[in-house]
Amino acid sequence: MEEEKGYAGVAASSVPSYANGDNGEVPMRKGSIGFGEAADLYGDEETAEHYGYVSRGLKSRHIQFIALGGTIGTGYFLGIGSAFADAGPLSVLLGYTLTGIAIYGMMQCLGEMATWLPLPGAVPQYCARYVDPAMGFAVGWNNWYSSALTLCAEISAASLVIGFWNDSINQAAWITIILVVIIALNIFAVSIYGEAEFVFASIKIITILGLLILALVIDLGGVPGQDRIGFRYWHHPYAAMIAYVGKGNTGRFAGLFSTLVNAAFSYGGVEMVAVAAGEAENPRKNIPKAVKRVFWRILFFYVLGTLFIGMICPANDPGLTAGGAGARSSPWVIAIVRAGIPALPSIINAVILTSASSSGNAFLYTGSRYLFALAQNGQAPRFLLKCTKKGVPIWCVLITASFGLLTYMTVSEGANNVFNWFQTLTTITSLFTWCSILVAFLRFRKAMEAQGVNRDKDLIFKSKWQPYTAWAALSFFVIIIVFNGWKVFTDGNWNVQSFITAYVVIPIYFAFFLFWKIFKRTKFVKASEADIWSGKAALDAEVWPEQHPRNVFEKIWFWIA
Repeated sequence: MEEEKGYAGVAASSVPSYANGDNGEVPMRKGSIGFGEAADLYGDEETAEHYGYVSRGLKSRHIQFIALGGTIGTGYFLGIGSAFADAGPLSVLLGYTLTGIAIYGMMQCLGEMATWLPLPGAVPQYCARYVDPAMGFAVGWNNWYSSALTLCAEISAASLVIGFWNDSINQAAWITIILVVIIALNIFAVSIYGEAEFVFASIKIITILGLLILALVIDLGGVPGQDRIGFRYWHHPYAAMIAYVGKGNTGRFAGLFSTLVNAAFSYGGVEMVAVAAGEAENPRKNIPKAVKRVFWRILFFYVLGTLFIGMICPANDPGLTAGGAGARSSPWVIAIVRAGIPALPSIINAVILTSASSSGNAFLYTGSRYLFALAQNGQAPRFLLKCTKKGVPIWCVLITASFGLLTYMTVSEGANNVFNWFQTLTTITSLFTWCSILVAFLRFRKAMEAQGVNRDKDLIFKSKWQPYTAWAALSFFVIIIVFNGWKVFTDGNWNVQSFITAYVVIPIYFAFFLFWKIFKRTKFVKASEADIWSGKAALDAEVWPEQHPRNVFEKIWFWIA
């Protein structure tokens, strides 16, 4: 009889039991959803009882709002300003649109894998199972430190934003308060995190919709005392596409390309829906629903947002590059100030503060789940598998949160400089994550074919136009990674720090890969042997109750959330 395979293709009999000893935690209840999944993945009930497992405490509305607004943070409100100043409104619109198309293609691929097998952390497991355990190790640790650094970037931005109202108090005080709040939202139960993200995302979505309407009013001359703007800022003496570094068409193309990196930072963390799939109720229904809504998030928030900003804020406004405290450098606020609308800038600043805190909260969650996934893969210390009785991987949360202490560097180096440094590093790590997802999907697709799974009949969610979508998105992201630091190679722009921040992630990723490849002598996973089954049986056995709307209001709410 063939030996039963455990997690990530490891034989179940080889998974050690750590049931000895009393750790003071309440053991998992046999028969629970978490217990069934843990026992299926770890290979025995004793290990599942000892460590516990994450709980499926994220409701449908949590998942849908995380998908819509979970990682919309400072990149959308603040970081986009420098892109407008460097490249112009049309370049930003095209850059965000092209990147958004590639992101949507990547999310289609990830959605198919996450619906078939929704696991906490997700991405490292898929890479380890379908491509090579060394790739799972590389992308897992890459994702973890990326999330930890993004946590720092968002806390740094939040402390910068508070300076809009009061810059006399030492930033360390604000950093401490924000960090404590974010840890508190993550450490007790995943449902608390879900509720916080539901509230934060609701604020962001309502604000963005309001800003889009306001931008249209301003542009059409609806503000008293203001004339119609139209596309005035796209014509002389302004420019739709600004020549960046070079001149003429070459400079305009360089400006367009520079927006791709900025867009990648703004889209960073979009894969969070799949990371949360392992803790979502009824993932076979809620994950496809959330993945499909990523398209509307890209269209309404990013594409329409960049179009409207370019219509109401001139790219040559000095405030875009002044680096002022808080929302002063936000193109949204600059446009509102130019329109002479009082009070709104402070309101927008408050939203940016909640957005930064929300993104920090989301990336602490994501980072802790990546660390948990590595421990499940046997690529991180086993004690990291320990979950509280509420299903929170406590050590993963605390260790990831400890990296937030790096944010105190802003006190001496300046919050704006540190934010820009973190932004560059985390952008490239996000691109590597997306490339890894696409490679894993291509191998997952081969494994499905080799093992007789009919994608048309057996898949609940099937990604579109494959494998062309995956290959096109992969090529797009690779091009950005390779050429993201192109500016330092032009005349007069060489800068050692800029070169390192642009390219240091590449050797780090491959160093992780080669370390595990050599240390464990891993082999490339054959399609016929890829583990597409471990952990699936327990989930397939679960029956989730159907929700039936009782009235028209519930029908609308069920459609939204």
